[in-house]
Amino acid sequence: MPRTGAESFTMTELPRRLRPSPRSVRRWRGFVPIARTEPTVVNVGRLAAFEAGASVGPDELRAQGLVRRRGPVKILGEGTLDRALTVNAHAFSEKARAAIEGAGGRAVVLE
Repeated sequence: MPRTGAESFTMTELPRRLRPSPRSVRRWRGFVPIARTEPTVVNVGRLAAFEAGASVGPDELRAQGLVRRRGPVKILGEGTLDRALTVNAHAFSEKARAAIEGAGGRAVVLE
């Protein structure tokens, strides 16, 4: 119990009906910006759906069904690429860039 005259309580000293539920406490942790945009990720192995020498960007990925929503696209290095492509995306992992350039293609960063 708090000392006599103390004005604050700890959570365990509050009656159970006045304590915040664990679900609401989870919302208190950290700050999440409203306008946060996370990139849609596409693995290098999925780019095999395109023909050799093609230029691949976010619009082509959407048309092929590899990306559903609009916004930034990040290419990750999972899988292998056996053809030369020019890939335009907002971000690349180091492994993805190495895989694309190793197959004879180019990785172009969009703004």
